[in-house]
Amino acid sequence: MIYSLYPAFKDYLWGGTRLRDEYGKKTDLPIVAESWELSCHKDGLSSIGIAGLDATNPVPLTEFIQMRGKTEVLGTRPAAFSSFPVMIKLIDAKQDLSVQVHPDDRYARRVEGSVGKTEMWYVVDCEEGAELLYGFNRPVTREEVKAAAENDTLLSLANHVPVHKGDVFWINAGTLHAIGKGILIAEIQQNSNLTYRLYDYGRVDKNGNKRPLHLEKALDVLRFEPPVRTGPIGHIEHHNGYDRTLLGTCHYFTVFSIELLGEYTGNSTPLSFHCLTVTEGSLTIENEGQTVEAHKGQSFFIPAGAGVYTVKGHGHMLVTTV
Repeated sequence: MIYSLYPAFKDYLWGGTRLRDEYGKKTDLPIVAESWELSCHKDGLSSIGIAGLDATNPVPLTEFIQMRGKTEVLGTRPAAFSSFPVMIKLIDAKQDLSVQVHPDDRYARRVEGSVGKTEMWYVVDCEEGAELLYGFNRPVTREEVKAAAENDTLLSLANHVPVHKGDVFWINAGTLHAIGKGILIAEIQQNSNLTYRLYDYGRVDKNGNKRPLHLEKALDVLRFEPPVRTGPIGHIEHHNGYDRTLLGTCHYFTVFSIELLGEYTGNSTPLSFHCLTVTEGSLTIENEGQTVEAHKGQSFFIPAGAGVYTVKGHGHMLVTTV
């Protein structure tokens, strides 16, 4: 069975309107900064419904899992986690995001009672000349970073990286980072909403208030050595009808890039569900006699054990499993 995912939306002040205007997101929010495509997080639950039917009453994904059974829906690997392990977002940065860092699991559990956050970025689209911040540009000290954050010179220590459509960045917990303006990304991450901001350009929200910074906690978890840039960890595999690339894998998620040139066949085994996020083109997905149209910006959930499914057309999608 193929299910459609219905996201939760966020109207953060740095967001734009591309997710609504170009990627078909249905929301009344004037700004659509983030679309939480696959989420069981309390700060933004996505919902689910049978694909192809009128989704007037989709149910929260957490409720769906509870009704159908954790192992039956998610598979044996995800079910082994105490909580849902992964979150998938689409993010439209009209303006620069804050300079930030995420803690690892050990620090997050001890200080916040939460899991940490490692994430992977896939650049869906970007403006010419767009760049992001990725770690420090040289080895630095805690004292140096603290002083730079307090006197507004932190950007001079950051590694500024030009980006292009299709680029991949692995953001380990502890890595200084910020998505730059003009970038639209798919973010696959641990199921966490824990962020420590070091710098936010002095911006204020719609009520005239500055967003809080978390300098001391950020300094506790930062990696002060420049990161080693890792793009896709696999090579492009050329198949009849599609190209496949392993973008990244960790304990919490595995992500493949599928360039559709005709037809792709996947297999959802009892080990894990598959989540398909279409980033380009219009495709059709087939499973057990069900045929569903899939368009740019949509995400679909195929439960564990659903077996072989086929995707036809020309376009691009990300396939996420555990």
